[in-house]
Amino acid sequence: MAEEQFRGWLAQIHRQHDPYEQIATYQRLQRRIAFFAEWNVLPWDANAADILQRLRRQRIRIGTMDLKIASIALAHDAMLLSRNLRDFHQVPGLRVEDWL
Repeated sequence: MAEEQFRGWLAQIHRQHDPYEQIATYQRLQRRIAFFAEWNVLPWDANAADILQRLRRQRIRIGTMDLKIASIALAHDAMLLSRNLRDFHQVPGLRVEDWL
């Protein structure tokens, strides 16, 4: 999910107090933004939020961010590509494949 990656880059930038140390990190962040700009990034919307709430009520035991990713895929009837089949296979109705 784009959110996870951006949070990671921003956290790394905030840990670097020397502005010159931040240059390389900002460059990598900029490349990641350009990478995502070429993809169709599915939105987090009310339908995905509704699905997240439903999955939480079902007590699906996977991480919060993975549950959000699954909710987005379900809301948009999309297949999720992930190496994490063990967790995502716990989500009812989610189509997930590992293409690696």
